[in-house]
Amino acid sequence: MLNIALQPGQSLAATHWLPTSPSWDNFRRALDTQGGSLLTSFVVALGSVGVCLALAAPAAYGLAQFGLRGSRTIVFGTLITQMVPGIVIANALYSAYVDLHLVNSYGGLILADASLGLPFSIVLLRAFMVAIPTEVVEAALVDGANRFTAFIRIVIPMSRNALITAGLFTFLFAWSDFMFALTLNTTDDVKPITLGMYEFVGAHVSDWGAVMATAVISAVPAAILLVVAQKYVAAGVTGGAVK
Repeated sequence: MLNIALQPGQSLAATHWLPTSPSWDNFRRALDTQGGSLLTSFVVALGSVGVCLALAAPAAYGLAQFGLRGSRTIVFGTLITQMVPGIVIANALYSAYVDLHLVNSYGGLILADASLGLPFSIVLLRAFMVAIPTEVVEAALVDGANRFTAFIRIVIPMSRNALITAGLFTFLFAWSDFMFALTLNTTDDVKPITLGMYEFVGAHVSDWGAVMATAVISAVPAAILLVVAQKYVAAGVTGGAVK
């Protein structure tokens, strides 16, 4: 993609193995036309991460630490929801969004994309929170903290690595979402980069340099995030919590 993006004015079959005279014209054109879509994707993806973690963290904590009856069944049902095809959800969601006036809105797309990562985040966070020693939470309760305070000040910091992992995957789910972006938006008011690329390819199918430049630009944020967050993904969650 980078090779073709750096070779302007070339047909796809005429590109060289390496750009002999690299040019950034394609990237300038891509940013001019897709800059707004990139910003929209950032807003939607970050909003989806916030909504997803705000719902998944307390749900996972309750399933992990409260000893609720049927918690295993709930977790299994959560896993099953991850297998439902996105197109099935999108078609049903569109009718509900029309009634709720959420079509062509940032809030609607954020909620839809948050649902992509919510089942995975609940299962992942529960697996980490099950391993948190109950003595740590009980010590906080003895010191006068209530359940909510113990959750915020004890459980959440100890689950930092799990939260980063869940947030990372939710961000990637939202960043790469195309189905909801196409189904739940009928105007250009809220157009993520995936939908922008789809329309850009249709309008510039003969200009592969600009198309590939757009693809490179859209891949860079996800690649940087993966590199920065990879050490947290593999890190332990309760190391040093109990002596």
